[in-house]
Amino acid sequence: MGPFLIMRLALRSLLRNKVRTGLTMLGIIIGIASVIAMVALGQGASGMIQQQISSMGRNLLMIMPGAASSRGFSFGGGSGMTLTPDDANAILKEVPAIRAITPVVRTRAQIIYGSVNWVPSSIEGVSPGFLEVRDWGVEEGGFFTEAHVLSAQKVCVVGQTIATNLFAGESPVGHQIRIKNMPFLIVGVLSRKGTNAMGRDQDDSVFIPWTTVKKVLQGSAFNNVDQLLASAVSAESMNEAIAEITRLLRQRHRLQDKEDSDFNILPMAEIANAAASTSRIMTLLLAVIASISLVVGGVGIMNIMLVAVAERTREIGLRMAIGARGRDILLQFLIEAVVISFVAGVVGMILGAAAAEILSKTLKWPTQVSPASIGLAVLFSGGVGVFFGFYPAVKASRLDPVEALRYE
Repeated sequence: MGPFLIMRLALRSLLRNKVRTGLTMLGIIIGIASVIAMVALGQGASGMIQQQISSMGRNLLMIMPGAASSRGFSFGGGSGMTLTPDDANAILKEVPAIRAITPVVRTRAQIIYGSVNWVPSSIEGVSPGFLEVRDWGVEEGGFFTEAHVLSAQKVCVVGQTIATNLFAGESPVGHQIRIKNMPFLIVGVLSRKGTNAMGRDQDDSVFIPWTTVKKVLQGSAFNNVDQLLASAVSAESMNEAIAEITRLLRQRHRLQDKEDSDFNILPMAEIANAAASTSRIMTLLLAVIASISLVVGGVGIMNIMLVAVAERTREIGLRMAIGARGRDILLQFLIEAVVISFVAGVVGMILGAAAAEILSKTLKWPTQVSPASIGLAVLFSGGVGVFFGFYPAVKASRLDPVEALRYE
């Protein structure tokens, strides 16, 4: 028997029992649709995390002060006052792998414009290098200059969230807001950045010269800063930058070889890798859970194929009696199982992509249906047909023609 004739016989047998064939497909359809939807959710979450982390800045290094201690008791990381703007200047000057750096000083306060009050998520004192470090653009106006920093002038740049909530469509540039009852002139509005990996709205921020925060808002005579943010020239130079910064700061802070560093350097790439690894594990877990329904669907295919073999025993015996070989019977039943699972896989793929889109719009959650996941799901559905359809096909091909013809 030729392959085309075998294919036609297989399709005719399936169409003869449309309801049973449809119900058999249902398990595979649900399984494939679940895998597609779950993987799309996982990949969408991974993409969102990566986008949020990359929004923090390219090749970002966060240099944090170390832990303060007293009588052998540590107060925890960041409790020390070990970093200064002079450290930032030295790093920028002596570490070629660093392209930009800014000190960061944080404070909390209410801001007022006219009769409107607002408490931003952060008020940060930075230097003009902040824009390059964070890879952030200015949408309107400009950023403050080094002259503003040196003279501790009361100027600021605001994010999009503050511009929207305080000025309601009016341009903020040139207007004054009050912070701790002191007037600050708005010189620029930053472009929209969105939320970061921790879920904080980065646009709900006010940026001021760090000297102004220290001297005017905090009234501090100390020169320490909360952290330093640095940007490496490339991803490949991150390790070199970390090693050089560590060497330089230990030298500047006069630390002995046996002493622990009084600072910590955290590369954003490390956070990104950890987040990506967690996301991959969650995606794999979701896919494995969804794949259980594929196994259930495969068992359904095997069950229905065994019923079909029993129902068509006399037909199989008659075909063998007039010259059909065992491999022809094997191939016909195997094709029937593969067609069931493959068609179900295509339908499941379409439903899975549609379900992912509906979930994205309903839950406001990003989804990403990749061609690789679709191809793998369809291929896997065909594999399910071959695996679970092989035993019934072998059983049919090994029937004795004489006994099959006697079967009632």
